[in-house]
Amino acid sequence: MQRFSLNGAWVLHGPEPYHTVAASVPGCVHLDLMAAGLLKDLNYRDQEKDQFFIGETDWRYQREFDLAPELLAHERVLLRCAGLDTLATIRINDMIVGYADNMFRQWEFDVQPFLLPGRNFIEVFFAAPMPYLRQMEAEKGALYAWGIGEHRLNSGAWLRKEPCNYGWDWGPESATSGIWRSIELVAFDSARLDQVRVLQNHTMADKVVLTVEGSVERLHDASLTAEITVALDGERVASAAVPVAEGPFSAELVIVSPRLWWTNGLGSQPLYTVQVRLKAGDTALDEWARRIGLRTLTLERHADQWGESFRFAINGAPFFAKGANWIPADPFSARVGRAQFEPLLRAAAAAHMNMLRAWGGGVYEDDAFFDLCDELGIAVWQDFIFACGGYPATDAGFMDNVRAEARDNVRRLRHHASLALWCGNNELEQGLVADNWTATTMAWADYDKLFNLLLPEVVREEDPQRPYWPASPHRPVGDRSVFNDPASGDAHLWGVWHGKLPVESYRETEHRFISEFGFQSFPEPHVVDAFTAPEDRNLTSYIMEYHQRSGIGNATIMHYLLAWFRMPTSTWGMLWMSQILQAEIIRYAVEHWRRHVPRTMGALYWQLNDIWPGPSWSSLDFEGHWKALHYAARRFFGPLLVSGVEDKARGTVEVIVTSDRLVAMDGEVRWTVTTTGGKLLAEGVECVTIAPNGVTPALTLDCAAHLAEAGARRLLVWLELRVNGDAVSDNLVTFAPPKHLDLPGPVIRLDIRPRPDGAWNVTLTSDKPALWVWLEHEQGPIHASDNFFHLAPGVTRHLVVEGASGYLPDLLRVHSLVDVSA
Repeated sequence: MQRFSLNGAWVLHGPEPYHTVAASVPGCVHLDLMAAGLLKDLNYRDQEKDQFFIGETDWRYQREFDLAPELLAHERVLLRCAGLDTLATIRINDMIVGYADNMFRQWEFDVQPFLLPGRNFIEVFFAAPMPYLRQMEAEKGALYAWGIGEHRLNSGAWLRKEPCNYGWDWGPESATSGIWRSIELVAFDSARLDQVRVLQNHTMADKVVLTVEGSVERLHDASLTAEITVALDGERVASAAVPVAEGPFSAELVIVSPRLWWTNGLGSQPLYTVQVRLKAGDTALDEWARRIGLRTLTLERHADQWGESFRFAINGAPFFAKGANWIPADPFSARVGRAQFEPLLRAAAAAHMNMLRAWGGGVYEDDAFFDLCDELGIAVWQDFIFACGGYPATDAGFMDNVRAEARDNVRRLRHHASLALWCGNNELEQGLVADNWTATTMAWADYDKLFNLLLPEVVREEDPQRPYWPASPHRPVGDRSVFNDPASGDAHLWGVWHGKLPVESYRETEHRFISEFGFQSFPEPHVVDAFTAPEDRNLTSYIMEYHQRSGIGNATIMHYLLAWFRMPTSTWGMLWMSQILQAEIIRYAVEHWRRHVPRTMGALYWQLNDIWPGPSWSSLDFEGHWKALHYAARRFFGPLLVSGVEDKARGTVEVIVTSDRLVAMDGEVRWTVTTTGGKLLAEGVECVTIAPNGVTPALTLDCAAHLAEAGARRLLVWLELRVNGDAVSDNLVTFAPPKHLDLPGPVIRLDIRPRPDGAWNVTLTSDKPALWVWLEHEQGPIHASDNFFHLAPGVTRHLVVEGASGYLPDLLRVHSLVDVSA
């Protein structure tokens, strides 16, 4: 097989002044115009408006290329397009060779009759998506959707294109066109591998049996052989060779003493390489190679005392899913690869996350995303790309297109160890489906054709060892139109935020698996400075509100802030305070659910990352900096967690230890009761045997006398869990909301020393209790080994600070809660 890449330099043609623009493939029109200096950065101020015309305009990509006669001498030459966005007509040497109308499919066209030895010419014409969608709505009917840029479209559902391209309540509207993934010529003789899949059998002791199955596209009869090898760290551990007759081939390979793949925190992530070579005699015709993990990763649903369980298990061990929802990391997916994915996913792993939900309003991410999740032990809940609206399941052409899309992506991703589940859609069962079609709903009968027949059928055929779940949220027991059932299925809990329920209501929830919940915050001041002008830096300015895509966003942040914290006295303080508020609300919820294992077995907050700079629900901002929430997540998602539940009426604190570890452990809970001024009132140590993979009540502290002495506004209960002498978790419990605490201003001392690796060691001490202590660099964002923590008097905190420019002792500032509203 011979490949000829068509990636690289192309020419983009559009209307004047964009008639002839140097272009790069993979890419898109936006990126090419920005590179040429013809389009401003849409992240800055309201320059997003300057690029709306791109989605209204037709564009042409063209290039020339030279072919040697040897390539054309092959029996078959195909044009393979890994991603065309979206309404494309492809011409070679001025002859139409094919059409495309789905951003998510791989397209192949037999182009041998159109190619010439020597110089050739290719053009990909992209019709404007926005006029097409309006035309489809006019001709076939409008389809309702939530979240999109409603001032420009009713829905994007008539076109298989990234839904959030049209805008969402956390990102810009940037309808793209372009060759967004690789494009190449593929030439071969006799036969090629059509598809390969690997099935695993873990029923034998100390062995895993791999069944490697494949099918072949033949051009004519030939004697073929499939040679299969399995290797670990470059060393072959199994091999087989099987003849390839008519129809599919299959071989079993036994892996002795297998090294199993585990999710983050429960074990290592060894990856085996499976390679299949298709040969005719001694001639190699084609090759397929992928990395796999040996594991079972199952969705366990069974009747229990609370209803029906919903939990994942790795290698037979149930685990609490700790993580977040993933959205596209950039408005232009063509410029996102391993280099962009890696810091975000490593940050997720560093926060002890073991699962991400790849949300259904984005794209099926590149293999680099899944490669990293394989390496880091992050399981992926993968939505098919359907979100928040109705879809034309009555249209045969649409359904055929979706079937091909699903098959392409299931085949592309099914070998990944990290892939945990296929989910049909996001939130359609949350009020967007009814008995009949209406202006705002699709009919259940047609919904079922797509999400309960077509998609699960593809998964059964192509990926039979992986579970399918029809929607998120979904209620599998009883009336499915009654979503967010506490007894079964998964839930999206938005009572806090959209419903304006008090944060304390989280402790009344008893759902089995929370796949969405969240709260917004602003990015830090340096990031705000980058997308605003100085005159914009007020939260109610036009630009700040322009970047707030949730209609209730800023007002809702203020609503909850006033319930828990004091009003900040500056824009600077409001930006940071929003992050502390977000972190505290999500901590409050997650700790509650982790205390209710095994009834609740997952919490995936909305959202991990950002698509552009502005206020959002993310814990990592658009530049990848850790917000207060991400630092908090590393604590509340820790494998061992100590937490406390205060009873204000009785004056007690119930102390609970939650463990993800698969073995029992001995530890000790150290507790201290102080005043907010630092006076010690009581302290103690409780030895505890920590139950494996579960919850252990440690003790109940009676603080009634201390409350009588100091008052609720002046009392702090400090908790610390130690194992083998090491502090593994700490926490703080109060009997009054933070806004009512009587906190004197602490004096926090810093000792800052350089390290040989270019980072800095920073040691902090305080003379009084300092709550939500954080470090800030005068010149830009930094990363600290911990931040937004509570610092008790007499305790020394050792940190490592990375990414700092300049001489850190002159530029590092330390703050705590009292600085924000003083």
